Amino acid sequence: MGTRRKSRELAMQMLFQGDLGKQKAEDVEKVFWDTRDDVDDETRGFADELHRIATVREDEVDALITKHAQNWRLERMAAVDRNVLRTAVAEMLGFPKTPAAVIINESLEIARRYAAPESVQFLNGVLDAVGRELLEKRLAK
Repeated sequence: MGTRRKSRELAMQMLFQGDLGKQKAEDVEKVFWDTRDDVDDETRGFADELHRIATVREDEVDALITKHAQNWRLERMAAVDRNVLRTAVAEMLGFPKTPAAVIINESLEIARRYAAPESVQFLNGVLDAVGRELLEKRLAK
């Protein structure tokens, strides 16, 4: 598994931990990294950055997901799905030079590992719509 995918996976796990445990971002990071001494600095750095973007820009991230997850409220989504989406949208917002297709593909691979099989199509649709909206906004500037 590549460094970036591992980072994305770790960021999703941190978001999942904070989401289910109702923990603050800084508390999640402290506890999360205490149990993982096998992660190199580059992988950890990118995971921390994705987690930071997702938590600092939480309202913006969640608004984009809600807008494009037609007929789905965020709190009704499976926790894994919700946090895979948050990780991917955070990366789209924080790293606009990374192609949305790459972010989506990597997110779907993570979902195949952690989410229900039927989630992949749903996640793909939401992330594709978010990616198109963000691209249109960048092109309009």
